[in-house]
Amino acid sequence: MGGTVGISTYLGDLNTSYRLEHPGFAARLFARYNFNPRICLKFVASYGHIAANDADSDNTFEHDRNLSFATHIFEGAGEFEFNFLPYKHGSKEEFFTPYMFLGFATYKFNPTAEYKGQTYNLNELGTEGQFLGAEYNLIQVAFTYGLGIKCDISYEWSINAEFSSRALFTDYLDDVSTVYPDVKNVRKLHGDVAAALVDRSVEIGFDPGIGQKDRQRGNSTDNDSYHMFTIGLAYYFGYIRCPSISNN
Repeated sequence: MGGTVGISTYLGDLNTSYRLEHPGFAARLFARYNFNPRICLKFVASYGHIAANDADSDNTFEHDRNLSFATHIFEGAGEFEFNFLPYKHGSKEEFFTPYMFLGFATYKFNPTAEYKGQTYNLNELGTEGQFLGAEYNLIQVAFTYGLGIKCDISYEWSINAEFSSRALFTDYLDDVSTVYPDVKNVRKLHGDVAAALVDRSVEIGFDPGIGQKDRQRGNSTDNDSYHMFTIGLAYYFGYIRCPSISNN
């Protein structure tokens, strides 16, 4: 069993160019069972915080769009690991290996944005015209995959470093996916704050804003993703030492 800490980031409609201006904290707790020196099963509980802001983009449309978001992510996953080298925890010969893993995760998220000093849950506001009761689900599933390295530092302890990614089935991790809705309808359904958060280009001087109805707001053909790089320690509960020689 073990734990790792590090950073998390995301790719999506508010970060299309692999920007890393807002890395967030990430942590993972795991339990690993070794079937043999090559194959392992791992159960993982992860936390990550991700955020992005159009103001950081060099893309003219994204900068003018002026949207932003942040969310906490809570995740549980089961993953199979494949060791590239034979690995036996506590062994003097087979104490190190890079590895790859693939698994399936369930995660919870809730994108938020700040407006006039207050934080709002974007899912509740229908910023792309979602009707009441038709909002995207905040609990989703994903495929997990990645690469790692593990190396013993003593008989019981090892260092583990991992880069993990998720292939998501939603494009709403950042609350942005399709086109601008009719702001008047959003105001009727969700109120003035929701209408203001639909098109935030007016906050940086556009009058009228760029968010005309049915104009592209995001890219629904490419789902969002999030990633974690963490490093930490694992403790081994097995026993492979040779028995002591009997005097009898």
